[in-house]
Order: sequence, then C-alpha cells, then structure tokens
Amino acid sequence: MSKKAVVTGGEGFIGTHLVEALTREGFDVVSVDIKSGLDILDTSKLTEIFSGASYVFHTAALPRVQYSIEYPQQTSNTNVEGTLSVLVAARDAGVKRVVYSASSSAYGDQKVMPLREDMRANPISPYALQKYIGELYCKLFSDVYNLSTVSLRYFNVYGPGADPNGAYALAIAKFLKQRQDNTPITITGDGTQTRDFTHVRDVVRANMLAAMSDRVGKGEVMNIGAGRGVSINEIAALVGGPVEHIAPRLEPHDTLADSSLARELLGFEPTVTIEDGIAELKSLAGLA
Repeated sequence: MSKKAVVTGGEGFIGTHLVEALTREGFDVVSVDIKSGLDILDTSKLTEIFSGASYVFHTAALPRVQYSIEYPQQTSNTNVEGTLSVLVAARDAGVKRVVYSASSSAYGDQKVMPLREDMRANPISPYALQKYIGELYCKLFSDVYNLSTVSLRYFNVYGPGADPNGAYALAIAKFLKQRQDNTPITITGDGTQTRDFTHVRDVVRANMLAAMSDRVGKGEVMNIGAGRGVSINEIAALVGGPVEHIAPRLEPHDTLADSSLARELLGFEPTVTIEDGIAELKSLAGLA
C-alpha cells in the first residue's frame, strides 16, 4: 500500500515540484490549495483531509517580503493563522510528521555570514516575522502535543515554474522573462546585494529527507541553501542582456546559508550550481 502525503500549497511553485516528486516515490498525494477552493484556515476540513496521512508538507503561504509590507493583515491570516490551523489539524488527525516551509528572511540583516540557526532571529518585514512565528508554533506543537515537526529555512528558491510576473516576482524568473521580452533587466539598488540561490530540486529533496529522517521531529530548524552568495549583478550577467537599475527596497543586503546542520541530521547536500540552474532555465525558455 502506498503511503499518504498531503502538500498544502500543492499548486504553488515549490508545492508542484513536491507533489511530482512524492508521486514518483509511490505516495498517494493530496494537494490542498486555495486555487482549488481548499482554504488552510478551514481546520475541520483539513483534519478530514489529513486523516490517514503519514506526512504533511506545509508549503502554503502568501509569499514575498514586499507584498507583506503592503498587506500585513492579509498575509498574517494565511502565514500565521493558517500555519496554526495546519498544526491543529495534523495533531487531531494523527499525522506522523509535519515538514514546514520556513524562510531565511527570519534572519533579517545580519553582520556575520554565513547564517547559522543559532543566530538570533531578526525579522525586518511582516513576512519574515510571520514565517518565524510558524517555526515557533511548530516547536511548540512538538513540545506540548508531541506532534513531530521540522522547519526548513529556504534560501532564495528558483527553478522551473517560478512565477515571472508581477511586482513581487522572484528575481531569476523575472530576469528570464525580461530577456525573453527583449526588455532591460531591472536590478533594485546597485546590484551588489548577494543571495544564496537554491534550486527547487534541492529544496524538494530536503523536504523528502526531513520527512523520512529518524534524527529529527522535535521542532528543529534547519537552513536549506546552496552555500554560495551570488550578487544580483552576477545573476543578470548569467541571464544576459541589457540592465537598468531601479530604486532599492527594504531587504537584507546579503544572505548565505550554513547548511551543516541539515547535512549532519538529514544528509542534505545541494547538487545544482547556479550556473547549471540558469543554463537549464535559459534552455527551457529558448534562450540558450
């Protein structure tokens, strides 16, 4: 018999890849997504859906730092209350483990790199705070209700299927779209800010490892990153084409993951370099 797994946000960027990977591994996968009319705030419905599930992968969120700055209440309803709803439903349904999609934005602007889990969180946006609260709720549910949880702090996930549209689009997807449209690549600020770009396939594999590992489940928080800081200017050069600089925005100047804890507890190692990842995306977009 195949095991049951539930992916919240299963029609989103990371969720779609996760559903595909779990299906390939023989899981009976159920996707919960607002696009299909399933709201994670409906705890009683979630409890029904979670019944019999070994794993719940909680990827559903209203993402993006800038969006949360404009809409703090709306994003909090989904990112905080929604996460609490998922945890209550998982507890009541007897789920084996919840793997929570956390965010490196919880670190804020730190002076020391690389970023480690023992550093004090310093969220500087509503989104960062909301995702950090989700981590704390996961740990609490492990401590108080004995629900097995683990939180994965993603660093700038990119890859096939990322949304290139809108004011809050992810940088790499947006740059590729601009290149396709023969418009200048728009870089916020001077472009010297660096990010630890992590391929979605590595993120999915980390989720699978976190679900199966017998070394986690007590609310641990782990970085999932490539372990390499790459400037936005370098990303633009890899994509190719003319660039223009626009006004800077509220964001950390640099991020860089120390993923040694995930390596130790999960056996996680990143496998996709930024050069290979962007080359693949350019090929898929007909830009190679």
